[in-house]
Amino acid sequence: MKYLKPGQMHFIEEIKQIHSSKKEEIKARLDEFKEMWRHGTREEIFKELAFCILTPMARGKYCWHAIENMTKKGVLFNGDSNLISKYLKGARFINKKSMYIVEARNKFYLDKGISITDIIADMGHGFDAREWLVSNVKGIGYKEASHFLRNIGSAQGLAILDRHILKNLKLTGVIEEIPDTLTGRKYLHIEKNMKEFSKNIKIPMGHLDLVMWCKETGEIFK
Repeated sequence: MKYLKPGQMHFIEEIKQIHSSKKEEIKARLDEFKEMWRHGTREEIFKELAFCILTPMARGKYCWHAIENMTKKGVLFNGDSNLISKYLKGARFINKKSMYIVEARNKFYLDKGISITDIIADMGHGFDAREWLVSNVKGIGYKEASHFLRNIGSAQGLAILDRHILKNLKLTGVIEEIPDTLTGRKYLHIEKNMKEFSKNIKIPMGHLDLVMWCKETGEIFK
């Protein structure tokens, strides 16, 4: 491990301690994600995709609440973009996101739609599947694609570089500064460094994301 500045080792030790205390809970959550891949319905898979479309510049728990609310009211699977946008107050860019959800629904959910899980399986679940999602699903970038693949139990080794993760990567010395914007090239560079850090501290990538999230929010979410 490279030379650490004063204070960085403290944050690394804190992450290790959280992982030690939350390891079983994290394993259980990751098992839930794997179960989604094995037995998740078309509706459940689409809910995760719609959730990840909502997450940019928005709080994850708020976005999931919106998804659950729209599901309960029948809006997620039947409402037009104008109706969907009414359920997204606080998610930011709600008009664009509602249109992206409708487009994704038409493309992947309806009876004649493409099976997104078949494509992911054909792509081998990891990097190629993520590239396909970024190129073919509007509103999905590297972070959202990684998040979606993790949540449906397809891949656990991809970095989900949200603000919580980036903050902790800086605190632990993995990155010098939090970038203002994340190009694809920059994303992959930080992901590579995060994987090296994961290996050095002996915490799997899939665990490390949830540990850092827990450190910031106090809970294991999704």
